[in-house]
Amino acid sequence: MRVLVVNTGSSSLKLSVLDDDALLRACTVEKWLGEEHLDPVRDFLASADGIDAVGHRIVHGGPRLRGAVRLVPEVLAYLESITDLAPLHLPRALAAVRAVEALLPGVTAVACFDTSFHATLPDEAATYALPREWNARWGLRRYGFHGLSHGYAAARAAELLGRPLSDLRMVTCHLGAGASLAAIRGGRSVDTTMGFTPLAGLVMVTRSGSVDPGMLLWLLRHGGIEPGELGDALEHRSGLAGLSGTSGDLREVLVARDTGDADAALAFDVFCHRLAREVAGMAASAGGLDALVLTGGIGEHSPEVRADLAERLRFLGVAVHPRRNAAAIGDCDLSTEGAQVSTVVVAAREDLEVARQTIAVLGSG
Repeated sequence: MRVLVVNTGSSSLKLSVLDDDALLRACTVEKWLGEEHLDPVRDFLASADGIDAVGHRIVHGGPRLRGAVRLVPEVLAYLESITDLAPLHLPRALAAVRAVEALLPGVTAVACFDTSFHATLPDEAATYALPREWNARWGLRRYGFHGLSHGYAAARAAELLGRPLSDLRMVTCHLGAGASLAAIRGGRSVDTTMGFTPLAGLVMVTRSGSVDPGMLLWLLRHGGIEPGELGDALEHRSGLAGLSGTSGDLREVLVARDTGDADAALAFDVFCHRLAREVAGMAASAGGLDALVLTGGIGEHSPEVRADLAERLRFLGVAVHPRRNAAAIGDCDLSTEGAQVSTVVVAAREDLEVARQTIAVLGSG
């Protein structure tokens, strides 16, 4: 089955065509302007004949949609009703659904949700210690994100290690502009660092990650900060960017650090400290650690982060081979001989996971 995979970001649009697991064509529209901006999508589809189905990556499925589903009118109406849960992503994803539908009328579309992989979280991991009537009224819970990436990375790591996924206790690390961890036991997500929104957890490129809620209340009450300004700062002016004074791109931070910039050095250390601390916490949730899996732009391409993380996690039995780490390209095992924990890099392939889930939904009738 030939599947068009549509991956809508907060500003970009990634399109790819897969036939089984073979990638036939792909392109990225860096500044996609929405459903009125059809020319680049039309141009791509003109050279991609024979599309049998469309799979859309959708960031949030809300409390109702816990697995991939056909994009029928009732599903679209529900997604429209929950756009406030992911205001940067859901409206754009739904615009992409409408745009592709206009160009491929009659082709069945499937929604694949980043939150679905974390629907298996036990109540103790998913529940916030808030008034229970709040949790019930507004569906407050830890949803988790990057699920398509975490799910693919876990399965691919098990293949690389030649071990059944069901036997492994893993922490998967999706480290990109957005970053999150998942604790995986028996192939199922049992904990994750992002929560009700993608703002929680790790320090990210421009996002703060988790901070003291009491401090935020103090800033609102006594710091003269307005809610809109606070939200913008937490999303766009914090993280590596806020600490280092750079764009937040890790490569830029490392260049500044290596030229003696103290702010950039602190930003890198804060990033790695939080990352190691959260990995250790996820290992506790997984009941131990057999494999540490790194994916995403930073996870795949930063030997500096991988080396620092391994050193901080030496007490857990993590050890990476320096030459393997420096030369890592694509899917590979970085572990030293005899390491208690396998450290694996997996190239992010959300497109494969979306295509596979799309085929599974359509194959199930």
